[in-house]
Amino acid sequence: MTSAVPPPVRSEVLLLFRSLLRTSREFADYNIREYTKRRTIDAFRQNRDLSDPSAVVAAFSDGKSQLEVARRQVIVHSLYAPKVKSVMEIKH
Repeated sequence: MTSAVPPPVRSEVLLLFRSLLRTSREFADYNIREYTKRRTIDAFRQNRDLSDPSAVVAAFSDGKSQLEVARRQVIVHSLYAPKVKSVMEIKH
């Protein structure tokens, strides 16, 4: 007998979305920060119309694993990030 995992509720999905966006803001490098933000928004838009519960659970699980990867990358990138700012970050 297999136990079916219930699909996440809307509040859990929104919490995951906000957590991914918050994590993307922690990157010091402009390009990585914007890429992570854009990738998060695109992935959620792509999966917006999922109706199959197993597909929703799979997408949510993938999102949680991507959040953990992003959090680890923020730490690693902060240790080895270049100290020079991007042209996009320089204030005139």
